[in-house]
Amino acid sequence: SNTLSHQHTITPRNQHTRYFLSGEGAMSIFTIDENTGDIHATKRLDREQQEYFTLRAQARDRNTNLLVEPESLFIIKVQDINDNEPKFLDGPYTARVPERCPVGTSVMTVVATDDDDPTYGNSAGLVYSLLQGQPFFSVEPKTGVVRTALPDMDREIRDNYLLVVQAKDMIGQMGGLSGTTSVTVMLTDVNDNPPHFPRSDYQFSVPESAMVFTVVAKIKALDLDIGLNSEMDYRVLDGDGLGTFRVITDPNTQEGLVTLQKALDFEAKSSYLLRVEASNHFLDARFLSIGPFRDVAVLRLLVENVDEPPVFSSSISRMVVSEAAAVGAEVGSVSARDPDNINSPIRYVTTERHTSDVECYFNIDSVSGVISTARPLDREINAVHNISVLATEICESELYYI
Repeated sequence: SNTLSHQHTITPRNQHTRYFLSGEGAMSIFTIDENTGDIHATKRLDREQQEYFTLRAQARDRNTNLLVEPESLFIIKVQDINDNEPKFLDGPYTARVPERCPVGTSVMTVVATDDDDPTYGNSAGLVYSLLQGQPFFSVEPKTGVVRTALPDMDREIRDNYLLVVQAKDMIGQMGGLSGTTSVTVMLTDVNDNPPHFPRSDYQFSVPESAMVFTVVAKIKALDLDIGLNSEMDYRVLDGDGLGTFRVITDPNTQEGLVTLQKALDFEAKSSYLLRVEASNHFLDARFLSIGPFRDVAVLRLLVENVDEPPVFSSSISRMVVSEAAAVGAEVGSVSARDPDNINSPIRYVTTERHTSDVECYFNIDSVSGVISTARPLDREINAVHNISVLATEICESELYYI
């Protein structure tokens, strides 16, 4: 125990004087020697728990228990020592700062506290420093403001950094206590990357039978940026496909959707050429000097021929024959052509559909399409005969037209 004070009596001290102590911590933290009046601390004191104690001491006559002198008042102030390390209030921290921001841009402020007495010595005098994070960032020693320290930090190369900040008391002197915290710094995106097509030339095949207003091809320009900075606008600059095709932007995938605007005809035109531009929707004036934020690609659209059915020169033919015509006499002929211009052989046959002449008064030559009588005719019994003819193209897939 340490002697903190001594109770001194004005009157001569003798064996008849006895000392008493009362007040905060009396007989638990502090005791008094009843014979000498010396006051002792019996436990370790912690200024951060209680800085002051108020005690009262009395000197009484052992025989009469009367006060030998007026009661004494003691105010004990616990003197600080550096026994508390700095602590950060809210760590670990997370902060965001735009990529390519200027050197010295403020990222955030970290704050540490020290429970030691700020009015006594330097026990609570804090100095901040970086243990990890150089040379990309710095911290101001007195304020704890974290700042960028390198120019042109590129999110596309590295998007996050882990900093370790130290706060040391005794204003950073040897023997001071320290505490640390971490700061994760995320670089946010800016539009500093122009879009570009992976290829300068694309080729697509489009079926001749493709429906108007449907998507027939997709292209996509790449952009290393993210979010709004990667959004695209596609448009057709020129080409002989302008008007036949259109390119629109898919807002979800940022793809260019090539849509058909007019029906295709392989026999009329079998290929189209388009020059398509992809450009960023949102631009950042600070980075326009990097280059044009657009790119151009050439699209070659090849129309795939679809095998179309034969086409009759006329859908209805009227023929006249005498009722006296002999069996086998030629009545007339029908003719169909192949619209695909490949001159596939065509065969003809009569069908029951739309044919009222169920007893087959007429035959048709399968190759020439010549219609002839198959039996004697009688106008008084049947003056009109309706015949349906099927024309079939002979190829890998049989197509017909009635």
